[in-house]
Amino acid sequence: MSAYGHQMEREYSTQSLSSRGDSELGSRYSVQSRFYMTSFAATVFVGALITVGVLLTSILVALVVMLQSCESKNSGVIETSGNHDYCKVLALHAELNRLKPDDIPSICKVHAIKYIKEGQYMKDLISTISVAESYFSSITPGYDGLDVVLFDIDYLFPPNFLNINLLPYSIELFWSRADQYGCDNCVEMARQMKHRLVLNLYAKLQARGWKLFLLTRKSNKQHNATVEHLISAGYEGWVTLIMRCGEQMQMDSSEYISRRRTLMQQEGFRITGIISSQMDALTGPCLGRQVFKLPNPMAYITEQTFENQSLSF
Repeated sequence: MSAYGHQMEREYSTQSLSSRGDSELGSRYSVQSRFYMTSFAATVFVGALITVGVLLTSILVALVVMLQSCESKNSGVIETSGNHDYCKVLALHAELNRLKPDDIPSICKVHAIKYIKEGQYMKDLISTISVAESYFSSITPGYDGLDVVLFDIDYLFPPNFLNINLLPYSIELFWSRADQYGCDNCVEMARQMKHRLVLNLYAKLQARGWKLFLLTRKSNKQHNATVEHLISAGYEGWVTLIMRCGEQMQMDSSEYISRRRTLMQQEGFRITGIISSQMDALTGPCLGRQVFKLPNPMAYITEQTFENQSLSF
């Protein structure tokens, strides 16, 4: 081959290699460009943005909740999770110390309504009466007739007792019926049910031979009306009806009841048990062997709460 042919061959080979190199680089560049622009990369990027947004939102919500909690505590409001226990303790002190309605937070009045409507009041009442029945069934009165049970008859039965329908003793049926009405109705039904349960206890004690002394804070000027009231409500066969007279009307109720218990003891009577829903009858001297406190959800509810209804329990 001539020198010119060799030169042409070298130039052709160089161009061929150069062409293949450029082609490979272009191909490589094209492949790499398609890899970084795929939908997968875009999805990952958008997902990361959403995750960061959710985290920031969660942090913001947590800060708002913490701020509201701090504001509630600073304003003296107790959180919902602790309201029940707080109000329960406060109700006890309301009875012990005779707190005024204005001293009771409104949240506790709401809890008192729920206490009745949701059935816990009736459960507590049944439990208390069961404890009293168990106690009196385990002992017997003495033959001398001096062992007595003191019944606080105030608040034991509803004011409209003459119109009481015969309510079932089934607690489940009772509350299922109560839920059909507003809370005003369930309060009235609870009060009537209390009357029936306490009257049943009264009848059992009487049948076992216990001497029953009835106590009221009313004036003896209302003696005849009170006797008619009691008989109509089913309370019969008591030994004594204790009522206020003269200067006793000016006494504090706790002092009046304490003095009457002391007098009973001086006369030789033995108080085996006292049954009441009011603390003034269950404190002071000469309490006897046992006292039974019936639950009283109205310790911290004013009459205005239920539109001026009589709510004494």
